Amino acid sequence: MVRTQIQLTEGQAKALKEIAAHRGVSMAELIRESVEQIIGERVRKEKWQKALGIVGRYRSGLSDVSANHDKYLAEDYL
Repeated sequence: MVRTQIQLTEGQAKALKEIAAHRGVSMAELIRESVEQIIGERVRKEKWQKALGIVGRYRSGLSDVSANHDKYLAEDYL
């Protein structure tokens, strides 16, 4: 782990101490959980943007895929 130092407002520090005590974890653990959540949100957004980037790039040549997608998937995978 990397040791770092942060500055919090009085209100932030008080709230973190209360939440940490309620959960039975240290303030450091609570801050690490929060950082992981923020990183996870960023990763999810990046994956979503990547997925949206391929929308409409490929064509099947079929005009009824939206209505019969289950049928076409079954044909390909069964």
